[in-house]
Amino acid sequence: MPRAGLTPSTVVREAARLADEVGFERLTLAALAGRLGVALPSLYKHVKGADALSQKLAALAVAELAAEMTSAAAGRAGRDALRAVADAWRGYGHRHPGRYPAAQQVPDASDPEHVEAGRRAVDAVYAILHGYGLTGDAAVDAARIFRSAVHGFVTLEAAGGFGLPREIDRSFDQLVATLDIAFRNWPDPGRS
Repeated sequence: MPRAGLTPSTVVREAARLADEVGFERLTLAALAGRLGVALPSLYKHVKGADALSQKLAALAVAELAAEMTSAAAGRAGRDALRAVADAWRGYGHRHPGRYPAAQQVPDASDPEHVEAGRRAVDAVYAILHGYGLTGDAAVDAARIFRSAVHGFVTLEAAGGFGLPREIDRSFDQLVATLDIAFRNWPDPGRS
């Protein structure tokens, strides 16, 4: 019999909290079962296994990140929107160091909620890029550049990978300013 009040949703939310405490790579079903006060076999009544838990955690994390990005961009345009969304992305990585890596997984095509959350995250970036006049293939390329730059920064920062004697926030400011310049001066693919 499943523990009273325990649902797949509560299991995933507790897994997210645990991942933030111990790290995504150290999240195990055994640790989660202990945290929830259930025997490991009982946990399988709520989640099908480690892969299923990881996928559901990824769906939750990308939905949270998309909501923060969308909220940050609301009512903004250009560099202001770019900065707000980059800050939201970085802030999410700081506040949720365990779920953040899960949010980077490609949405599972068999999970409509995960796919929808991924679409909302991409749409938040596309809305910014549209303000720079970037659409179609140019927007895809620019979105990949934005994601690579901000994710790379967040990941290196989380790993303690910035050892040079310069304030990290200033470097992040320069990253956003550089992206703004790049998007405002996007090369015309028709030119040689």
